[in-house]
Amino acid sequence: MNYPMAYVHPTAIIGENVTISPFSTIMNDVEIGDGTWIGPNVTIMEGSRIGKNCKIYPGTVISGEPQDLKYEGEKTLTYIGDNTTIRECVTVNKGTKALGYTKIGDNCLIMATAHIAHDCVLGNNVVVVNGCGLAGHIEIGDNAFIGGMSAVHQFTKIGEHAFIAGATQVRKDVPPYVKAAKSPVSYAGVNAVGLRRKGFSSEEIYEIQGMYRILFQQKNNVSQATEQILENFQPSAHRDKIIDFINTSERGVMKGYGFGS
Repeated sequence: MNYPMAYVHPTAIIGENVTISPFSTIMNDVEIGDGTWIGPNVTIMEGSRIGKNCKIYPGTVISGEPQDLKYEGEKTLTYIGDNTTIRECVTVNKGTKALGYTKIGDNCLIMATAHIAHDCVLGNNVVVVNGCGLAGHIEIGDNAFIGGMSAVHQFTKIGEHAFIAGATQVRKDVPPYVKAAKSPVSYAGVNAVGLRRKGFSSEEIYEIQGMYRILFQQKNNVSQATEQILENFQPSAHRDKIIDFINTSERGVMKGYGFGS
């Protein structure tokens, strides 16, 4: 249902049972999946690809031009996955030629006034709480939780099932399965509550805690820690994911409490 006071560009592709509320604007080169609800005063700009059964609340701007001086007007995209909710006054910028798109996965919740900059890639089931600022080129894994008013530096990676406490300044990479807090961002334990909710067994959580004890709570450098983890733990999906994250980190992994930034 399109209200008379909404504007939908004639070339926009709108699925079935989509609601577009008054004073919302749907621009050229936009696709919106079945069952999505667009609230009042929403602006869906060129290059938006919005999935099925999403909810987008008032004041939100999707696929606005990147706030990046290197952006030269190239045609890029913004992907919003199925069943994702974007609350009031969120801004999601489209990609630049560096990646070509910004992407938010399925079943995500982006709370009010958050900003997701160009070329960010968020996995599925990610929660970004009110007032967060994500700079450009950030990668966030599935099931991660970013606490309110947190700021994440450009090119930072946050692993899956990670939990970032509110008002945290994230300048280093945060590995999978952990809690991170303070400034500079530091290890605050394994996200055991979140892992249990996702069906991790006590044995799996204990194994993950043991690996991070070597990395964050003993006075090892990163290469020493990875060597000890490989020596002391049998191959597993969790071990390999942690080792791969550490080895591919470009900004460097955060430290444990009391071990500097």
